[in-house]
Amino acid sequence: MINQRENPINRRLPGLFAIAVVCVLLLMAGLASTSYAEAGVGTASDVNDANGPTVQLSYDSRIDLKNSTAEFMYFVPLISPTLVDVEISANNQQKARTVSYEKKASSKSFYVACEFEMTGKGFYKNTFNAEEIIAICLSEMKTGEPLTNALDYIKFEGEGIGRIEVRGTITGSVETVTEVDMHFNTRGRKSPVTIGLYTVGPENGRYKYENRYNEIIARVSTLTFKKSAGQPRMGVKLVSVNRAENINGYWGRIKGTIANFFINPVKVSKLGNDTVLNFGLSLLKKQPSFAFPKAINIRATKTEAISSNP
Repeated sequence: MINQRENPINRRLPGLFAIAVVCVLLLMAGLASTSYAEAGVGTASDVNDANGPTVQLSYDSRIDLKNSTAEFMYFVPLISPTLVDVEISANNQQKARTVSYEKKASSKSFYVACEFEMTGKGFYKNTFNAEEIIAICLSEMKTGEPLTNALDYIKFEGEGIGRIEVRGTITGSVETVTEVDMHFNTRGRKSPVTIGLYTVGPENGRYKYENRYNEIIARVSTLTFKKSAGQPRMGVKLVSVNRAENINGYWGRIKGTIANFFINPVKVSKLGNDTVLNFGLSLLKKQPSFAFPKAINIRATKTEAISSNP
């Protein structure tokens, strides 16, 4: 008989990212300030009104413009459901740069593909407030049940090659981005993006992060953002799902493939979703830089020793 406590695939996979991610990653009403939850950037001019980091963009592989991982992955805290603690490895050497650019356009639509390369040792990690994550989970489950697959962190560790694909429509002279896909395992390279999940059961009616078990690491291949008139949602695709103590297990890729059939698009904040779409617009227009809006939910930033986990 299979031990249910040890088998994450049996643990309601539809909920794997209904609460998590982030890539991962969802702003729920009441867990952040009203101004943050209702904020949004919807036009090309809005990206210039920002107080977050600015990434430098190059469309020629011969021009070696590099951005830190903390700058390049700043969209993660922007779409976070809670307060976030940011951890950056000591002596972090991770840099991101674009290595190729492709654009196709017709009279009614356009497509842009921009490959980026991450080089250098280190990690960049966003850890989410456990009390708020647990509160989100409890609002969507029956009282007394184990809380499964709660989001712990999103981590970008090591090197890799990814691709950002931008799709949209053209009406007259107006170009509108309708979808942005972020792929993290391009050219057969291993995705450096992982998500930590855990289970916690009630003790005396209370769910405590300290009592977590069945810790899982899911490796992400793709995040998808789409333009929406209502509540925006983000698509998530996985490479693998493994136990934390065996993150390179053989069955991980099989579990990841199975999980992809059950993962529904998840809610994200309008601010985070519009920011990603505006980033895609900057790539379309070959702008030299992109300024992120400020993520006001970052609680602390600290430096940590390099992790032994890949």
